[in-house]
Amino acid sequence: MLKIGCHLSSSKGYEAMGKTAVSIKADTFQFFTRNPRGTRAKAIKEEDVKKFLELADEEGITPILAHAPYILNACSKDEGLRDLARDTMADDLLRMEYTPGNMYNFHPGCHVGQGVEAGIAYIADMMNQILKPEQHTVMLLETMAGKGSEIGGRFEELREIIDRVELKDHVGVCLDTCHIWDGGYDIAGHLDQVVAEFDRVIGLEKLKAIHLNDSMNPLGARKDRHAKIGEGHIGYEALARVVRHPKLRSLPFYLETPNELDGYAREIEMMREAWEKQD
Repeated sequence: MLKIGCHLSSSKGYEAMGKTAVSIKADTFQFFTRNPRGTRAKAIKEEDVKKFLELADEEGITPILAHAPYILNACSKDEGLRDLARDTMADDLLRMEYTPGNMYNFHPGCHVGQGVEAGIAYIADMMNQILKPEQHTVMLLETMAGKGSEIGGRFEELREIIDRVELKDHVGVCLDTCHIWDGGYDIAGHLDQVVAEFDRVIGLEKLKAIHLNDSMNPLGARKDRHAKIGEGHIGYEALARVVRHPKLRSLPFYLETPNELDGYAREIEMMREAWEKQD
């Protein structure tokens, strides 16, 4: 069965997210560990986590994917901002130990004029500082659209970061369909070739999750604007082929489309039906 969910609000805690997932027939979900536009985080309540873990076990909700705040930039020119990213993500990884065996995703950041190589070095250095052998969370680098000075718009950039990380078994990639489309990877017309390119450059064993989104932009626009499934330039049929692809279909998929819960429920049903069909 297709493992699919969407992004849920974490404001009411873990158990509430689990119940919401069940209500829309999701069997996984993504959430922010703290304010997505800031760094404030609510204290974790152990009883809430316990109830969630019991629910997750009963309903097969796994793996959950935490997302770092958008404002963090691990390769900023400003040392203070780099320190903020490091300290916040280090704290998030500690918080993830309450729900061991899951994943933590982050945007690599923007080098803001320093150059790609400098940006890559900063990101890898941060990861080497915060990843610990005893942690039970896989840290995911997200593929980006390549707008401005973003790192991660090309598979090769993520490969370079991974090559510099010491604890490679703690690192993976989250592929965002909108982002790579906007970055110039034609998943609508040449999906097999894009998958093969990812495998050649990074290795499919490092692909741990997929953000399933349509795009408001044409191929290669480098703008990063998500659309509902079937309402963008990638299209429903192309995204259906993504979830059915033999080298991708066993991965967890997370919707980040501009929807309310009823819209997510419809898209989850749509993609499950697509997954069950054969090309």
